[in-house]
Amino acid sequence: MTTASRATRNATSRPGGRSARVRDQVLEAVQAELADTGYDGLTIDGVAARSGVHRTTIYRRWKTVAGLLVDLLEAGVDDTWAPADTGSLEADLVALNREVREALSGDSSVTLAVIAASFRTPEAAEALTRFWDDRYERSAVVVERAITRGEVPGDTAAARVVMAATSPLYHQLVLRRSRMSRAEADQYARDSAAAAIAGLLRH
Repeated sequence: MTTASRATRNATSRPGGRSARVRDQVLEAVQAELADTGYDGLTIDGVAARSGVHRTTIYRRWKTVAGLLVDLLEAGVDDTWAPADTGSLEADLVALNREVREALSGDSSVTLAVIAASFRTPEAAEALTRFWDDRYERSAVVVERAITRGEVPGDTAAARVVMAATSPLYHQLVLRRSRMSRAEADQYARDSAAAAIAGLLRH
């Protein structure tokens, strides 16, 4: 479950024509502006200045600041991110939690800025929901692989396993705005894996 910012960088790095390059430049600028100023400071003029794309082009394609934010999130859904395949459920979940922790840590986390901004408009909130739905759906593969390997029962609920591993990170780093060590993040992953192996996270 990668971050909105990292997912967007992956999505917008694909080769394409001028339109794709403009989108790359603009969405990179949106991320940077959000990290620097937050949603209240995000303006089309600021994005234009940072991206080097003329403001009239941005107005024509995205129309509003909310439109920029929605596209930023939708770009994440279009990327090629997949969780690590380490050969075991526990190690896969540890790798996932380390990625989430890295994205949410730091005073200038783009991911935190995007999450906060997404609740400012209904359109952006809906786009954020679609982004998370996509990430949980992709992350289910770590449990599907574990079922195939015989590590966990066949009726293990993938969403429950992934949420048990990652939810404490969002609670502490996003809601409480408290720090979390890598060892703590790793332990939540191990606890989730142990619960799944014990058959406690079934449908």
